[in-house]
Amino acid sequence: ARRAERRLAEVVDERGRLERQERDDEDVLREAEGWLADWDTVRTGLQTRIDSAQEAATRAEQLAVQREPARRRLEAARLRDELGRDTDEAQRRALASARQAVDARAHWLDLKEQRLNGIAAELAADLTDGEPCAVCGSTEHPAPARKFAGHVDREAEERALAAYQRADEQRAQDERRLGTVREALAAATAETGDTPTSQLAAQSDELEQEYARARRDASALHAAHEELRLAEHERERRLAGRQQAEVRAAARLTRRDGLVAEQASLEEELAQARGSAVSVAARAAQLERQVALLTDAADTARAAADTARHLKDADARLADAAYRAGFDTPQDAAAARLDDTAHRVLQRGLDDLQSEEAAVRAALAEADTAAAAQQPPADLDAAERDAATAAQRLRDAASARDRAARCCAELDRLSARATEGVRRLAPLREEYERVARLAAITAGTSADNERRMRLESYVLAARLEQVAAAATVRLHRMSSGRYTLVHSDDRTGRGRSGLGLHVVDAWTGRERDTATLSGGETFFASLALALGLADVVTDEAGGVRLDTLFIDEGFGSLDDQTLDEVLDVLDSLRERDRSVGIVSHVADLRRRIHAQLEVVKGRRGSTLRQRGV
Repeated sequence: ARRAERRLAEVVDERGRLERQERDDEDVLREAEGWLADWDTVRTGLQTRIDSAQEAATRAEQLAVQREPARRRLEAARLRDELGRDTDEAQRRALASARQAVDARAHWLDLKEQRLNGIAAELAADLTDGEPCAVCGSTEHPAPARKFAGHVDREAEERALAAYQRADEQRAQDERRLGTVREALAAATAETGDTPTSQLAAQSDELEQEYARARRDASALHAAHEELRLAEHERERRLAGRQQAEVRAAARLTRRDGLVAEQASLEEELAQARGSAVSVAARAAQLERQVALLTDAADTARAAADTARHLKDADARLADAAYRAGFDTPQDAAAARLDDTAHRVLQRGLDDLQSEEAAVRAALAEADTAAAAQQPPADLDAAERDAATAAQRLRDAASARDRAARCCAELDRLSARATEGVRRLAPLREEYERVARLAAITAGTSADNERRMRLESYVLAARLEQVAAAATVRLHRMSSGRYTLVHSDDRTGRGRSGLGLHVVDAWTGRERDTATLSGGETFFASLALALGLADVVTDEAGGVRLDTLFIDEGFGSLDDQTLDEVLDVLDSLRERDRSVGIVSHVADLRRRIHAQLEVVKGRRGSTLRQRGV
C-alpha cells in the first residue's frame, strides 16, 4: 500500500507536469504560428533592404570611378583661374619690359648717332702737335674740331648699350615666362574647357555627397544579410519547435490516458488499504504502534525470566571465582579490585603490544618482505632523484603534447584559410590572365599581336589611311602622276607598326619608303600630307573649313617644273576661297606671287611693306 501511495503521488505529479508541458507547448505553438504568419512580410522587407544596399554599393563603385576625374578637373580649373591671373600679370610685365627695351634701344641709338656726329671732336682730343693724325696722317693740326655742349662720349654710349641689353634680357625673360604660363594655361584649359570653377566645385561636391550617401546606404548590406540569415535561422528553429511540440502533444495524449487508468486503479487499491484511516501511512503507523506494544510486552516478560536466571548463575560464578582467586567471599574480592582508570591503562598497553606483535608477524610472513630482506640496503637518495627526474619528464611531455595540440589546431585553421584563399584566388587569377592578355594585345607587347601595334596606333592608322588617300590626290598632281602615298602596317626592325607611310613610284611600279625621296620630293609630299590632313580635319569637324594655310620655306629645293606644279595646286586652293600664305626667300617666287608682305629691317626695328594687290 505504501508503494501504491507513492506511485499515486508520482502519477498525480506526472499528470500535473504533463498539463504544464501542454500549456507550455500551446504557448509555443501559438507564438510560432503568430511569428510564421508574418514571415513572408519580414523576408520581403529584408530582401528589399538587401537589394537597396546592393544597388547603393554598385552606385558607390560607379561614383568612385567618377570622383577622381571630377577632382582633377576641379584642380585643373582652379589652376586655370590662377594661371589666367598669372597670364594677365605676365602679359602686362612683358608689354612693360618690351616698351622699356624699345625705349632703351632708341636711347642707345640716339646716343650712338650723337657720338658719330661728334666723333671728330673726340678724335681731335687725342691729337698732339708733331704727331700724325690717326685719320689723315698729317703732323699739323691747324683747326681741330671742338666738343660741343652735350657731347656723347664712348662711356655714355656703352652705358646706354648695357642698359639696352639688360632691358632686352628682361624682355626676353618676361616673354619666356609669358609663353610658359600660356602653355600651362592652354593645358589646363584643354582639360577643363570653359566650365566655371564654381560649377565644377558644385558638381564635385554633389558627386562627393552622392558618393557618401551611396557608401552609407551600402554599409547596411552586411547587416541586412546577417539579419536575413538570423531570421531564416529563427524560422527554422520555430518550425522545428512547432513540430516537436506537436509530437510531444501526441505522446502526452497517450501517456495521459494511461496515467488516468493507473490513478483510478491505485485509488481503489488505497481505499481498501486505508480503511477508516486518513492515509495508508496513518493506518500503517497505527498497526506498527500496536505491534510495538505487543512486542515490548513479550520482550519484557522474557527479560524478567532471563534476568532472574542469570542473577542466580552469576551469584554462583562469583562465589566460585572469589574462592579460586583466594578470597573468602566476593566482598573480599571486590575490595581488592582495581579502579577503572588503572584497568583501562593496563588493558590499553596490552592491546597495543598484541597489535604490534600481530603486524610484525604478518609483515615477516610475506614473501616480498622475506625476499627484500635478502637484498642489499636501498639507495633512497638515488631513488628520489630518479623519481624527481621522471616527474619532470612527465611534465615536459605533457607541455610538449599541449603545444603540439595547439600547433595542430593552428595548422588546421591556417590550412582552412589557405584552402579558402586558393578557392577565391582561382577566379581572380582567370580574370587577371584575361585582362592581362587583353592589355598586352592593346599595348602591342603580346605574341598574339603579330605587328606589335598599340590600340591607339590602330585607331590613328585608320585616320592616317584617310590622310594618305586625301594627300595622294594632291601628290599626283604635284608629281605629274608619279607618286602615290599608301599607309603601311609593316614593322620597322624590332620596333612597332601601325603608323608607317610608303610611296608607290609609278615609273618603277615599286613601293618604297618615304625616306628614299629627294629633298624636293620630300617637300611636296609633306605639303600634300598637310593639305590632306586639312581635308580630313574639315570632314571630321562637321564641315568646318580651314580657310587659311601658311607654308614656311622648302620651295628652294624644287626645280622649276615641280615649283610650277606646286603653285598650281596652291592656286587651286585659292580658287576654293582659301587664303594661302608662303614664307620664303626664293627670288623666283617674287615674280610669281603678286600680293606680298615684305619685311624690311631698319635701325629702329623691322617694318612691313605691302607690294602688289
